[in-house]
Amino acid sequence: MQAEDDLTFRDTTGSDRAKDPPLFAALIDQPQDWALFLDIDGTLLELAETPEAIVVPPDLPDLLARISLRLGGALALVTGRSLDFASQLFPGLSLPIAGLHGAELRLADGSLQRAEATPALDALKADLQARSAGWEGVLIEDKGAAVAAHYRQAPQHQQDVEAMMEAAATQIGAKWTLQRGKMVVELRPASASKGHAVSTFLKHPPFAGRKPLAIGDDITDEAMFRVSRSLGGRAIRVGQPVTETTAEGTIASVPLLRDALRTLAEA
Repeated sequence: MQAEDDLTFRDTTGSDRAKDPPLFAALIDQPQDWALFLDIDGTLLELAETPEAIVVPPDLPDLLARISLRLGGALALVTGRSLDFASQLFPGLSLPIAGLHGAELRLADGSLQRAEATPALDALKADLQARSAGWEGVLIEDKGAAVAAHYRQAPQHQQDVEAMMEAAATQIGAKWTLQRGKMVVELRPASASKGHAVSTFLKHPPFAGRKPLAIGDDITDEAMFRVSRSLGGRAIRVGQPVTETTAEGTIASVPLLRDALRTLAEA
């Protein structure tokens, strides 16, 4: 199976992973036993210069729908994007989604849990826009109950962005926390994390009683990797990690992951 050939595994637990079945083969052979949790940016979709510039391949929504059907609905998207934005990326799908790193949840039954922006956060967003106005290429993204500063188009301003967002975190208080990612620093609700989102999904049908497989590409995904592995599941990181990772598997690129998902959908 080509998808399995593209996976690389490291022994980070001291166990003999050679005794385990290949990951996607396990999902093919025992779909009723597994739940799949997928990040979006850098995992399902290639990263882009701006948050709005990402491209969704035309066949991806149908691919996700087919995999969800195979898994009995136990597929969820777990993303730093807002729930509404993630939903708009895949029109016609009603997948369970954790948005804003778990601060927003849409469960399989359609019920919603949302964090709300506060007047203090809205004022802070305006302040961040004003402070970064002279930094060409730095983008301030309003995510509702979170705010992100992107410097992908202005790497020379990384230290400026870091300092600005650290000061903002001090200003806004303990209910928000800094979240760093690839060329982005974000303030998100402190009560949320991708790991907490995975734990919450696993308490509700159709995820309950299943082993989690979490797939992501960034520091922000490490929380769901840790939770997945602590619950007897697995974790894959897309791309070559530039920092330590708790994922025991890597797959080299977004296209190779989508190839693996097609193998799963078409089995």
